[in-house]
Order: sequence, then C-alpha cells, then structure tokens
Amino acid sequence: MRVAVAALSTTVVGSYPQPDWLIDRNALCGRPPPRVRARELWRVPAELLEAAQDDATELAVAAMERAGVDVVTDGEQRRESYSNHFATALAGLDLERPGETTGRDCGTIAVPRIVGPVRRLRPVGVRDVELLRRLTTRPIKATVPGPFTLAQQAEDDFYGDGRRLALAFADAVNAELRDLAAAGADVVQLDEPWLQSRVDAAREYAVEAIDRALADVEAVTALHTCHGYAAVVARKPEAYPFLAELNGCAVRQVSLEAAQPRLDPSVLRALPDKEIVLGVLDLADPAAETAETVASRIRAALAHVEPERLILAPDCGMKYLDRPLAEAKLRALVAGAALVRDELGLGR
Repeated sequence: MRVAVAALSTTVVGSYPQPDWLIDRNALCGRPPPRVRARELWRVPAELLEAAQDDATELAVAAMERAGVDVVTDGEQRRESYSNHFATALAGLDLERPGETTGRDCGTIAVPRIVGPVRRLRPVGVRDVELLRRLTTRPIKATVPGPFTLAQQAEDDFYGDGRRLALAFADAVNAELRDLAAAGADVVQLDEPWLQSRVDAAREYAVEAIDRALADVEAVTALHTCHGYAAVVARKPEAYPFLAELNGCAVRQVSLEAAQPRLDPSVLRALPDKEIVLGVLDLADPAAETAETVASRIRAALAHVEPERLILAPDCGMKYLDRPLAEAKLRALVAGAALVRDELGLGR
C-alpha cells in the first residue's frame, strides 16, 4: 500500500527493544552503539539466529499493534545498531582491520575502514520488509542509515574526500531504498543523527547526498535526525544546528526528537514544506508518560504546525528500553494523540 498519512497519526522511529533471550542487553547497554560487527552481543547460536530474530520481530510488531501505533516497523530486531547492519554488508569496507573516528561524545570509536569503492552487493533489508508485510496489515516503515552519517562513521583510506565518500554511500543507499519500496515498504526512512554533530561538513554536502539517496524512490520518504540515544547521551542540546537546511532537501517527512531536549516548538517553523514526525516521548524518563502529558506536547507543537503536517512518535529508537516500559510509552503516545484529535474534531 502507499498510504496517505492522516493528521496526528502515530509511528515509531525504528527500533523496539529486543528480548533478553535474543541479545545480551547488559553488554549492549554497556558500550557505545557498534559501528563494526558485534556478533558477541547475540545470545542465540549463529545457525538459529535468523529464526530467533524472526520470532522477535513478530513480538515487536504485535506490541506496536496492541498499543495502537498506526505505522509500524520490524523493530530492527536483527540489528546490533541502527547503522552497522547495513554498513557492514557493503563492499569497499575493511571490517577485519577497522579504523577509528571521533565519536559524538569526543571519544574514539572503531569504525569501518574504507579501502575501495563503496558498493552494495545485495539487498540487505528486503527479506525483513517482506516478513513485516506478512505480519501486519498496517502501513509499514523501513529504516536505513543515511549517507552522510555513514560517511562520518568511517575512516576513509580510499576516496580522500568526504563529499565523494558520502555520494558513494548515497548510491548504495538509493539502491537499497528502491528495493525496500518495491518489497512493500510504505515509508522509507534515512537515519541521519550525525548531521547535528558534524555541522560544517553537513553544510558542504549533506543535502546533496540525501537527495541522491532518495532519487526515484517510490514510497513516502522520511529522515530522522537527533542528538543520540537517551541511554547514551544524557544531556542534549535544546536546538538543532542543522535543521532549516533540511527544508530544502527532497525528503517528505523530517523526524525530530523534542521531548527529552525540551525543544522549543517554534523551531518547527523552520520546516514549512515538510511533514514533521515529532518526538513526544522522552526515552530518558524511566516512567511512561500520561496521555495528558503527550497531549500537552502535541498542543504546543500545533501552535506552529498544522495538524495535517504533524505525526507523533517517540523521540528516537526505543532499543535501550525495557519492553514493558516501551509498550506503556507507546500506549501513552496513541492515547495522547487521540485526545488531541478529539479536541480538534479530527476523524481517523
């Protein structure tokens, strides 16, 4: 299906908590999100892993449906992080001898080392979308790391130029997005958190790379940008240094975290031509919001953006939450959106 998004509909950013029997959550939460492979995180033997991930996907989708979320994902149940699952499937990257780069917290992190032309060898997420399409009749979203973020999460020993590397990643991402749309994804989303931490480079070539990645993709397109997972980044800026620039890119929806950083909703005016996926669940809060708390955040945003352009979501991926808390927060998301729809007399 290719769905027209209803006013004040609900979605998730991408990830949903993986079961404890699938992944070692203590190890996951005790390290930065991996940029190279981290197979040691999985609790299930390699020969059983795909089937276990399928089972976990079914649980994640069922939880989103129980909560009443309108546009669901597969919960990214087979990913160690939002980016490494795709990046490490590409040619041109040396994963056995990784490089290093400065992380968003200024420490160094291990990253893929670019040693040749970046190319996609095969579809990476098509089977995931096909499974998700079989599991639900609701609109579905598929997520892929964006080309700018992929370029920042690498040590370049081949291209010698950040723009050329980002554009090479864009070509690989574009091929993936086209296949995901053809497989049944209603929404395809680029995850681009590093736009906010490498602003100078972003202003040079990020929009060009994003537009190249989205060219001729036959699905609703979205882009998520943020300041990092709540479990990893406790103190967040109250502004987006790279935001107005996104109004000029080809994407239809821009997804922002707003609850944890207490974002001034007036900044949404910087995106007059976009649908806005607004984070109204604070994932650093260890308790579920009430419906009224969510509704109050929605009302504040509606002073600056029309309801027809507003979609509600958690701030970021829910990967690091406990599963009961994640579902409780999603129930609050759906209930808060319903309160405001009723106040405005909006049907479904």
